[in-house]
Amino acid sequence: MENNLELLIQTACSHAPGSLERQRNLTKVIRLISTRLWRESVPYYQDALQQTWIFFCQNICEAGTGEAYNAARGTVVTWLNYYLKRRLQDGFIQVQQQKVRTASSYSRVEKSGGQGEEIDPIDNLPAPETVPPILEAVQEWATIDASGELALTHIEGHPKVNCQTLILRRLPPESSWQALSEEFNLSISTLSSFYRRQCLTRLRKFGASEGYI
Repeated sequence: MENNLELLIQTACSHAPGSLERQRNLTKVIRLISTRLWRESVPYYQDALQQTWIFFCQNICEAGTGEAYNAARGTVVTWLNYYLKRRLQDGFIQVQQQKVRTASSYSRVEKSGGQGEEIDPIDNLPAPETVPPILEAVQEWATIDASGELALTHIEGHPKVNCQTLILRRLPPESSWQALSEEFNLSISTLSSFYRRQCLTRLRKFGASEGYI
C-alpha cells in the first residue's frame, strides 16, 4: 500500500501543476488515504478535514502554504494526520474561546443593565497565492449552480443563507464561522450544523461525481 502511494505521488508530481495528469493521480491518492485519516466525533471535524485536503493539494508536490511533503520523514498518512490533529486542536480552542466570550458578554450585559457590547477581532487566514484545480472546480460548480439546488437549499426563514453562499464563503480565503455568525445574525452552531447536514452532503456528491473522492 505505502509503495503504491509513494509511486502515485511521484507520478503526480512529475506532471506540471494544474495539469490533468497530476490531478488524476492525486485523486487516486486521495481515494486511497481518505479512509485512513484520523477521525473524531466533534462538530468542527469536517472543517478541519476540509483544511487538511486543501493543505494536501497545496503542499504535496511543492511548498505552497507550508513545507512540501517529504517521504523520508514519514508516510503521507502520518503527514496529513499530524496536520489534521493540529486543525482539530485549533477547532477545540476556538470553541473554548467562544464559550468564554459568550460568558463574558452575558456578564458585561448584566453589569451594565443590558447595555453591554462585545467586540472581538476576527482572525482570517491569508488567501493562498494559487488555487488548486480541485478548488477551482468546486468554486465553478457552486458559482454556476446549474440546477439551482444550492441557492434553493437554505436555512428556514433565511433564504440568503443557502448552500451556494456558504460553500463559496468557506472556500479559501474562508470566512470564519464567527464572521458569518455576525453577518447573518445566526449562531455558529446553527450555521455549522446546516452546513454539515445540507451543504457538505451536496459537496461530497459533486466530488464523487467528478472523481475527486
